[in-house]
Amino acid sequence: VQLQASGGGLVQAGGSLRLSCEASGRPFSMYNMGWFRQAPGKEREFVARISRNGIRTYVADSAKGRFTISRDNAKNMVYLQMSSLKPEDTAVYYCAAAQLEFGLQARDRYDYWGQGTLVTVSS
Repeated sequence: VQLQASGGGLVQAGGSLRLSCEASGRPFSMYNMGWFRQAPGKEREFVARISRNGIRTYVADSAKGRFTISRDNAKNMVYLQMSSLKPEDTAVYYCAAAQLEFGLQARDRYDYWGQGTLVTVSS
């Protein structure tokens, strides 16, 4: 499956952005989906994940209460709605697809990755 992330940009602290990730190729509903991010000089870290049918979601503590992950299987899309953004949220954000069911906070559980979209939060 091919993944294309978009929606990044420059936003002031306290603002909002919605990231989108469009999938193509294999049936989208086969995959659990995740969002990760990588700040300059840091490891890529887990942000959020969503199950194949969109019922089960999980958000990292650093984003809990501010970020929401959702998907639309009819449109082959997964979204990350980000609000109350902080300068420390600045990073390249990646969407990823996994066929595995467990351990989806780990990067190596994912089979496919998008190219990333840059989010910059100014103070």
